[in-house]
Amino acid sequence: MSHRTPPWLLVLFAALLATGTDEFVIAGVLPEVAESLNVTVGVAGQLVTAFAVVYALGAPTLAVVLDRMPRRLVLGGGLVVFTVANAAAALAPEYWTLLASRIVAALAAASVTSAAFATAASGAPEGRQGSYLSVVTAGMTVALFTGVPLGTLLGGLYGWRATFWLIAAVGALSALGVFATAPRIAGGPAAPLADRLSPLRSLPVARLVTVTFLCGTGGLMFYNYIGPFTSATVGGGADLRAGMLLIVGLLGLVGALFGGRISDALGPHRTLKLVVGGHLVALILAGLFGVSGLTSAIVLGVLVALWSTFAWSLNPPMQGSVLAAAPQAGMTAMALNISGLYLGTGVGGAIGGVVIGTLGAGYVPFAGAVLLLVAFSLTPRARQRAAAPRAEETSGTPVH
Repeated sequence: MSHRTPPWLLVLFAALLATGTDEFVIAGVLPEVAESLNVTVGVAGQLVTAFAVVYALGAPTLAVVLDRMPRRLVLGGGLVVFTVANAAAALAPEYWTLLASRIVAALAAASVTSAAFATAASGAPEGRQGSYLSVVTAGMTVALFTGVPLGTLLGGLYGWRATFWLIAAVGALSALGVFATAPRIAGGPAAPLADRLSPLRSLPVARLVTVTFLCGTGGLMFYNYIGPFTSATVGGGADLRAGMLLIVGLLGLVGALFGGRISDALGPHRTLKLVVGGHLVALILAGLFGVSGLTSAIVLGVLVALWSTFAWSLNPPMQGSVLAAAPQAGMTAMALNISGLYLGTGVGGAIGGVVIGTLGAGYVPFAGAVLLLVAFSLTPRARQRAAAPRAEETSGTPVH
């Protein structure tokens, strides 16, 4: 059996690269947006908050609403709406129009992300579900260290509106790619609304989403404050901080792909236990470094690389575990998991700010490690590997 990556999987990678960039990129052009639209930077910052909150709440809601629709239609239609919303953002004459376009883009991105994971899981050959999910995850990871910096650079050179035109262009190309190459996978079977909402009442799904939330809170707390942590421990300027973020991006991509390969080899439950445990150890080591008085940038770089590898390995085994927990409503269950991650990101930023204000930046990894310890205790016990759920068990039956 050939292990060549199919074109449609690369299209899903590009789609999530676009949606991931759209969420974070505006943070890099906030001063320009604020000045252009005659609002304060704080008000402009609500464009980031609105996107994240709407995304987190919209993902499970739209997954239920769109569950019976063919996956290719959800993907392609969502990308079309996403493209139009970003074009509207580029043309926005004032703040409220831009805010409205961001809300629409967030809803579209939420539907695209859930459908992309469901399509990757359903369209994967036997024994390669983890690898296919890792490619989709990699799109989100690459957005952090290529899409976001590129969009920020473009905004600095040609104005913030050019950033949204770039995202709209990638979204449009991804939509064309989906309609041209994506497999024809039917939506979920006809079922009462109560059945489609079953993941909301599932204790195994709730347990896994809680693990994702805690990992997102603890791990991305460290990511959000890696700049202050670097300055507090080894000093250095913007170049060193940028270097640490580059390490996060590069090793994060390795971690995303690593998580998929190991998940295929060991099964999602065993891999999840390994990844969460490794993430916990990496944060403890970073915390020990933060309070040790060591000032070696090389040691810090190694620790950041270790943390990045485990932190970004989470999604493939987690999504595989969630699918196994709710095979009858896989898209809804994965959407809930995505919401847990995004909500964790926001909570982690708030907790990290409190830690820095009271104890100092060097203690941020320890705060994250406490949350990861709870996550590890909740991670389901590794089971003997079972065959990955197939398309007809998760997100509908392929239509030939």
